[in-house]
Amino acid sequence: QVQLVESGGGLAHTGGSLRLSCAASGFTFSSYAMSWARQAPGKGLEWVSGITSDGSDTYYADSVKGRFIISRENAKNTLYLQMNSLKPEDTALYYCAKCSLINYRCTSLGEKYDYWGQGTQITVSS
Repeated sequence: QVQLVESGGGLAHTGGSLRLSCAASGFTFSSYAMSWARQAPGKGLEWVSGITSDGSDTYYADSVKGRFIISRENAKNTLYLQMNSLKPEDTALYYCAKCSLINYRCTSLGEKYDYWGQGTQITVSS
């Protein structure tokens, strides 16, 4: 069965950094594009970043561009999100998600995702 397990969440101060990981299993990880999305308290789901199956192209929401870096290590079936220059508005539950189509790219919540992780909490204090 497909599993996506996020880790690396926690507390950071404004301007600090955190690195999230998403361990994938149950499918050919290297064949699928992946995304990160987040949900802040009392707000809707926001697409954050996406990456192609081979890691050659990356995409970011304007709110995180220049601060966050998405990457993947296909040999380890792991997706990453390096978060730098953190702001209180980055506080949210972060999810990794699998694009449904092989070699597709997912650059918004309008794309087709078939599996989501359980989420990991990021809290940024001022």
